[in-house]
Amino acid sequence: MCIAVIGGVRRLEPHYLREAERLGIELRLFNDPGAEVADKLCRTDAVIIFTNMVSHNARRLAKKAARIHGIPVFMHHACGVCTLRECLSCLKIMHTHPSGRGCSQ
Repeated sequence: MCIAVIGGVRRLEPHYLREAERLGIELRLFNDPGAEVADKLCRTDAVIIFTNMVSHNARRLAKKAARIHGIPVFMHHACGVCTLRECLSCLKIMHTHPSGRGCSQ
C-alpha cells in the first residue's frame, strides 16, 4: 500500500516515515507539490493532505489529480505524527477490510 502525503513539517519527515514503515505502508512525501504532482500521485492508493501546511493552490492541484485518478483524499488540519498515525491506521483498516469497520474517522 502506497500513500502520498502533501504538506507536513520537514523536521517530522523521519518520524512520518518511521510510522508508515511500522504499519507496513510505503509513504511518499511532497512538501512542495507542483504541476507534476498528477504524475506522481497516479501510483498511490490514497492521498493525505495536511491543510495547515500547504497553499490553497497545492491543495487544489492535489485534489484535482487524485480525482482524475480515482484516488481517495483525506484532509487533516493538524500535521503531527499522531494525526498521521491515526490516518494511516484507518487507511490500513479500510484497505484490509473494505467495509471500514473499526475506523473512527
